[in-house]
Amino acid sequence: MLNQIDHVAIAVRNLEDAIDYYLRVFDAKVVHREIVESDMIEEALIKVADSYIQLLSPIGEESPVAKFLEKRGEGLHHIGFRVDSCAEALGRVTSEGFMTIDATPRPGSRGTTVAFVHPKEAFGTLIELVQE
Repeated sequence: MLNQIDHVAIAVRNLEDAIDYYLRVFDAKVVHREIVESDMIEEALIKVADSYIQLLSPIGEESPVAKFLEKRGEGLHHIGFRVDSCAEALGRVTSEGFMTIDATPRPGSRGTTVAFVHPKEAFGTLIELVQE
């Protein structure tokens, strides 16, 4: 069901500083940048092989990422796994009796379809299911 790692998301307070760090230290280039209004975040994607590092920064105090930063500080936020069908993967999670954040798949960045599995159900890790 899980095809590969789509991205590793890192929550940061200052997106420009984080982008600059990856550029200067690793000569990494941002390949995609987007504001996702529904999640109240701005993201920058850095391509690494067939996956991405997703740098996330809140665009409002009510953003879940803002709350994450306040509670836990900067760092690993979630991991995204590519799936063939987000609806099927989400259905499998719920049919096994596990809690999700999203009841149904929804639009994500880059034109993807996504859904999140609650971290309490996944050993403390927020999991994003990503269908391209």
